[in-house]
Amino acid sequence: MEDSIEVILQDYGNVFPTSRPHLVLSACTGTLLTGLYGVWSLFTMPGFRKVPSGLKVFAASSAGFKCTGFEINSILLAYARTKARWTGVPSSQANFVKKDFWKTDLSKYNNITAFLAPGAMEVLGDKLLKELPDGALVISCRFHFPYWPHQSTVGSGLDQTWAYDITAVRKAGLREVSNVVEDR
Repeated sequence: MEDSIEVILQDYGNVFPTSRPHLVLSACTGTLLTGLYGVWSLFTMPGFRKVPSGLKVFAASSAGFKCTGFEINSILLAYARTKARWTGVPSSQANFVKKDFWKTDLSKYNNITAFLAPGAMEVLGDKLLKELPDGALVISCRFHFPYWPHQSTVGSGLDQTWAYDITAVRKAGLREVSNVVEDR
C-alpha cells in the first residue's frame, strides 16, 4: 500500500525535526567558525595590526644583522621562536621578545624596519625621531613616513619599501617632534 507524501513526511519528521532549534549543533558551529576566523585574522590582516616580527627579522638576520623582534601576541611570538630554532638561526643573531615596542626605548638600535598601518606611521615617526641615534637607518614596508624625505625606494604598490637616514630626516626639519609629554 502506498502512503501519501504527507504520511511519509510525518513519519520521518521526528528524525530531522525542523520545528525546534538544535542548540548543541548551533553552538558547535558558532564556536568552530569563530575559532577559524580568529586563526585566519592572525595571519591575514597585517595592515591593521603589527605584522609578525619574525618575517622581517629572518630576512635581516640572513643578511648578517643582529636582530630583535618585538611581538605582543604570544602565539606569533611562539611561532617566530619555533621557526628560528627549526631553521637554525642562532639566538645571538635573531632574538624575539614579548614586548610592546611602543613602550620600549629604541635608542640602542641603529637599524629599524617597520610595517604598520598608515595611521601609525606618523606616530612611529615621532617616536623614532625622539629616540634613534644619529646615523640610524629606517626601512618602512608598504607604507611610508609622511613628511620624511627618503634616501631610496624599491618596488611599487603594495611591495614598495622606503629607506630613510634619520640624520637626513632631522636636517630636513620637515617634521618637528612635539615637546608634549604624554602619560600612557
